[in-house]
Amino acid sequence: MRQEFVLSESFVNSSKNKQFWSLTKSLQIQNRMKYIISYQQPHQHYLDIEFIADQIQSDFVEIRLPAWRPGRYELGNFAKNIQRWKAFDQHGKELRHEKITKDCWKVHTRDVTQLHIRYNYFSNELNAGSTFLDATQVYVNPVNCCVYIPSRINEFCEMELKIPPSFKVACGLRQATGANEIQLHAADFHELADSPFMASDSLQHNKFSCQGIEFNFWFQGECRLDWEKLHTDFSRFCEFQLRMMKKAPFEQYHFLFQIVPYRMYHGVEHVHSTVIALGPGCNLMKDKLYEDLVGVSCHELFHAWNIKTIRPVEMQPYDYTKENYSKLGYVCEGVTTYYGDQILSRCGVYTEAQYLQTFQERLQRHADNFGRYRLSVADSSFDTWLDGYVPGVPNRKTSIYDEGCLLAFITDVFIRKHSANAHSLDDVMVHLYEEFALAQKGYTAADYKGIVEYYANQSFDEISNNYINSARDYQPALREALSYLGCSLVEFASSKFHEHALGIKVSETNGTCKIIAVYPSSVADAAGISIQDEILGINTIPVKPEHAGGSFTEWCNYFADQPLLLTLSSNFRIRQVKIIPAPFQFYKGIKVQKEEKVNPGQKQNYRLWCGYEF
Repeated sequence: MRQEFVLSESFVNSSKNKQFWSLTKSLQIQNRMKYIISYQQPHQHYLDIEFIADQIQSDFVEIRLPAWRPGRYELGNFAKNIQRWKAFDQHGKELRHEKITKDCWKVHTRDVTQLHIRYNYFSNELNAGSTFLDATQVYVNPVNCCVYIPSRINEFCEMELKIPPSFKVACGLRQATGANEIQLHAADFHELADSPFMASDSLQHNKFSCQGIEFNFWFQGECRLDWEKLHTDFSRFCEFQLRMMKKAPFEQYHFLFQIVPYRMYHGVEHVHSTVIALGPGCNLMKDKLYEDLVGVSCHELFHAWNIKTIRPVEMQPYDYTKENYSKLGYVCEGVTTYYGDQILSRCGVYTEAQYLQTFQERLQRHADNFGRYRLSVADSSFDTWLDGYVPGVPNRKTSIYDEGCLLAFITDVFIRKHSANAHSLDDVMVHLYEEFALAQKGYTAADYKGIVEYYANQSFDEISNNYINSARDYQPALREALSYLGCSLVEFASSKFHEHALGIKVSETNGTCKIIAVYPSSVADAAGISIQDEILGINTIPVKPEHAGGSFTEWCNYFADQPLLLTLSSNFRIRQVKIIPAPFQFYKGIKVQKEEKVNPGQKQNYRLWCGYEF
């Protein structure tokens, strides 16, 4: 007997979904991929998943599991989380199958009309892009754990959730409610893969509207929320983005927050939702963590346009089976990083000081990264698939986030300057959305360059050739851009003696002091000091804080007027190194400073750029 489901009224009545539901009702979805999600022992963290495909008409069927998830430019190899996997026909008879790649199975389906795949998935990782199960919640990113038939990737998908009746479900997909389960409906596997959900009886929910679009908050985890503040700040940047981009790729939007009791910062973008993992929950509404909350939320929302719908040609459509190489990370992530902060300034959520501080943090990371002389941001984008989320070998690469952000700033000011503020990078993003994304076309580097040149009415060759596609210091271009705004770059000696006088950066955590960076050709470099060396002592004084009462930073400052004898542990051997400091020679701080003598035009440029008076 067919189960009757009740559809969410807000979904049914939306213009986009009226046509969708009319189609599903008339066709009863003859060709579909169906998923049933259940579990037995949540403390064991295994989800039970059944995949059902009708209309099987071949002797063999390939079943795939994605190898990566969009939003993360590295392979995830999710198949490693599957413990058992079996195939059955419509009568429950087990079918022969063999695994032909790490995440692809070939099933023998002669005389089979309906295929059932039953497997489990270990779900014990909690971040913004993972899948997690325990007694308190079911949290699923379908791209991690849902198999599909490649030749039928564009078919309707139905997901049935067998969860406790007290659980609420937070998800951007269309929902239908039955007597004992909840169904989620997606137009195809691409939409399903892009639609995480959280289900729990402790979800905190609230919502607001901007320009007729409903925005939903869903918080899972221990935290006390100031709903009025959240509504005020989120509505500001949501309203700003909607007006800036003119059209939205969603009719509803969901902010899904996983709040944990320890330090965490992670966000993953989707078209009609985002998952953001933050902690600790006790500080969520306070100072820096709240600044992170609005910062990452603004960033991920802008991704609904930039990368989820505005995509490089190499990712239109996504190929879930392998790396999706592109040199356009400086647009996908760099432009989004830039706008994630700048929009908060322009709409008044960030103070001027907060915005300049975040901007200076990008500048500082660029100044400290000698990889800027080795690998361009375009080539670093391609190589993100190698080591994009770890430090990697010293001084090898740049960052599509940090250097990409600075390039977006340089490009924005380039357009503003040469168009007398008639245009900006805003126009480029709207153009990409209207002319490429809405036409479901990917863009190339040449397209992006051409659009920038169109709005600037000026050749972009110098910036493209010298900074995007070449490895070098951005300071000349940054200084020129800042001058247009009445500002300058100011360098100063690092406040830490060991950074400016020795040429080393350290991490002092859990009672240990490890070297994490060495300035090339510094006195530390000349002395043979290396990253990952552990500093045990300085001038015979141990530097473990819990024993000696002082950190390496403190003792180094204390001995600043004399040669130093460092005791190091390197590759399980103890050695001592004599070093003579060279004050103010190496690592420097960097900041943006307003110039004293500026003209009215520079003041206007500054206001139009960041939203604050000069």
